[in-house]
Amino acid sequence: MSVQTLVTKKRKEFIGLPAPLGYAAGIGRGAVAFTTRSDIGPAREANDVSDERHVAPSKRRKEQEEEEEDLNDSNYDEFTGYGGSLCAKDPYEKDDQEADAIYASIDDRMDERRREYREKRFREEIEKYRRERPKIQQQFMDLKRDLASVSESEWNALPEVGDSRNRKQRNPRYERFTPIPDSIIAKGLSDGQTNVSVDVIEQSLGGLTTPFTSQTAQMDIDMKKIGEARTSLMDIKLTQVSDSVSGQTVVDPKGYLTDLQSMIPQHGGDINDMKKARLLLKSVRETNPKHAPAWIASARLEEIAGKLQVSLVINQSNI
Repeated sequence: MSVQTLVTKKRKEFIGLPAPLGYAAGIGRGAVAFTTRSDIGPAREANDVSDERHVAPSKRRKEQEEEEEDLNDSNYDEFTGYGGSLCAKDPYEKDDQEADAIYASIDDRMDERRREYREKRFREEIEKYRRERPKIQQQFMDLKRDLASVSESEWNALPEVGDSRNRKQRNPRYERFTPIPDSIIAKGLSDGQTNVSVDVIEQSLGGLTTPFTSQTAQMDIDMKKIGEARTSLMDIKLTQVSDSVSGQTVVDPKGYLTDLQSMIPQHGGDINDMKKARLLLKSVRETNPKHAPAWIASARLEEIAGKLQVSLVINQSNI
């Protein structure tokens, strides 16, 4: 028995043969057949056994690939009929090639006859358009010639173009409208009007009758204005009695005290204002005891309040 006979007996009969249709390895033990990309893709080797289970998809029939003729009413013309060529499905033969060549030569001949007229008309339209709308280069051609006579100093004197050019176009600002309140409108309407009111007391008593004090309308007294007037008056008095050169007083103390005794107080101001002024002047005297105008103002305040004895004491203590 030869070696080849032994090899042939050991080799199985199905080795090298294609698998039967519908065969799945291990189906007897419950395996299920499946298809992977390697079964149908280019990963298959060239010498691999073909598998009839995965047959390449058949090509479409030629009748399906060809476009059907459009027989819609929108594609129909009474003179030419349906759009498209009647011989589109027929084979392109040598006679058709000769016919196309003849038609092409006729078209070239007709185009050559009109070419000169068409080019002439095109040049005329271009010239007319250039005359009506010349280029910017042509418009400033005469000015460019004059630039040759510009000196170097004139060139340097030309202003620089800053960021202000076309600022409105680059940064547009939108207008904002804000409604004004009704009080301003009402005030504007009332400014040009004249309001006339009639006093009820004068109408009831008559123009020549003086009403009683109890019936007269009391006016509001502005104490702030009274205090400002008193302060300004005091400043004028102190300025008159002070020396503008050295700042020292030039008032005779004895004569001033005698004048204070002969004065009769005629002031009926607010008591609260008196107290505030007295405290303020006292603070000034304690802060700067050598400040003569403060002592004079304190004495003057007590004089206005009707306290002449206190005013004398203040003046004597200053002396």
